[in-house]
Amino acid sequence: MKASASRDPLVLLALCGVALIVSGIEPHDRPTWWLEVAPVLIAAPLLVATWKRFPLTPLTQRLLVLHAVVLIVGAHWTYARVPLGDWVRDAFGLARNHYDRLGHFMQGFVPALLVREILMRLDVVARRGWLFVFVVAICLAFSALYELLEWATALAIGSAADSFLGTQGDPWDTQCDMFLALVGAMLAQLTLARMQERQIDQFVRA
Repeated sequence: MKASASRDPLVLLALCGVALIVSGIEPHDRPTWWLEVAPVLIAAPLLVATWKRFPLTPLTQRLLVLHAVVLIVGAHWTYARVPLGDWVRDAFGLARNHYDRLGHFMQGFVPALLVREILMRLDVVARRGWLFVFVVAICLAFSALYELLEWATALAIGSAADSFLGTQGDPWDTQCDMFLALVGAMLAQLTLARMQERQIDQFVRA
């Protein structure tokens, strides 16, 4: 492993930590902030704990941090109030802030490559066609689980969960979120599979 590659995880972890700290300064809604950054707070320690035994490729590392930043930004303002989403809404005459759509697309795109890397390196699936299917199925199942968690949160805390749910009055919000995760999982594999395989060969098996 090259020295620069070995430093990358520390740099990326530091960037993620800074973003998390900045996001936590006077967020729009503190309980929602905790709910939105919970995946980052759970995933980061797990990745650190398993790094020596199972280091991820640079591509997967960078995408995980990008996904974390999307979550962290959404947590600060809540997804329905992120300024970037407001700008896109106004620029294109949309009916709502679509930043949460980006979040759910990333929920399929990034986990797809993480799952794909794990399945490949552990030789869980031998044939590439079935690998594609299994990755999509796992990501879609994860998306469905997340929607169930949102539903459980709404039942537990009632209207206080409105900012976390971010439906903005859309009755098809759950279905749209899952569809975008599905599209993300498929697109990630169609566009980045070869790059990921080259990095697995060069970075992990070197």
